[in-house]
Amino acid sequence: MVKKRHDDPDGDCGGRAGRGIVDLAYDAPPGTPAGLEVLTLAALRERAPEGLLTRPQRPAFHQIVAVDSGSATHTVDFTAHTLDAGSVLWVRPGQVQQFGDVSALEGTVVLVQPGFLPPGTAVSEAADDPFRPVLWRPAGGDREAVFCAVRHLATDFRTGAHLPAGIHTDVLRHLLSVLVLRLAHGSAVASGAPVPGETFVRFRAAVERGFATHHRVADYATVLGYAPRTLSRATTAAAGVGAKEFIDRRVTLEAKRLLAHSDLPAARIADRLGFDDAANFSKFFRQRTGLAPGAFRTALRPHPAA
Repeated sequence: MVKKRHDDPDGDCGGRAGRGIVDLAYDAPPGTPAGLEVLTLAALRERAPEGLLTRPQRPAFHQIVAVDSGSATHTVDFTAHTLDAGSVLWVRPGQVQQFGDVSALEGTVVLVQPGFLPPGTAVSEAADDPFRPVLWRPAGGDREAVFCAVRHLATDFRTGAHLPAGIHTDVLRHLLSVLVLRLAHGSAVASGAPVPGETFVRFRAAVERGFATHHRVADYATVLGYAPRTLSRATTAAAGVGAKEFIDRRVTLEAKRLLAHSDLPAARIADRLGFDDAANFSKFFRQRTGLAPGAFRTALRPHPAA
């Protein structure tokens, strides 16, 4: 069962319902394998409290949506994507999403807890990579294989209750691995991008862990045992930008999330993101976006609730 709470750990959202990000935790329904659930979009609509799906949400789990029919928009971290027949959406833990007209879609939803796939494998690395695409449109044989994998996963989830719990979980883990690898292969072929090297992968993971406290390339170079120039070369080769730009983009994304989907004042956001004071944060944000933090928030929410 999916449940909600308001993203206001510091208690300063002013009690305004509907203004903050909804943090979504996940509890497996009784009698189902811990860590994974497969359901239809119709079932998700029926389960979700009224109005929840169209509010900004930050799931603490993976959400894969394979669309069979219909068309609707789905926003993930300020980018609107069009979902239609044959498309596959993957929202990872920590990303902020917002459904459009979910009643216009039919398909399958796969909910996966972090850690369900064995850690340290190529499959888990592909699944947990926050830089993988959000949306796929597999074509031809790839589309057939992806949707066959989704159907197989759904069938075994529905019919495997008679199996011992451990065997049922292993079956689902293997079937999910097939889907993950199919999607990972399809995205690599479609993008034509080279496989990132180990240096960049380690740096990227370190930034994801530490962007709220460490903004200098030298900080990561020290922790990872590389020279700053080595990190910059690796990041430029893999991401097309230098290491400092890569860090700044991650900080900016989190600032946008907090400004758009919470009522935290700029001073509190500055503190959360490792800035000495609100003035330095405001200067940084204006340089990155062209807007002051307050102006960015107002532009997204011109008519706040009273």
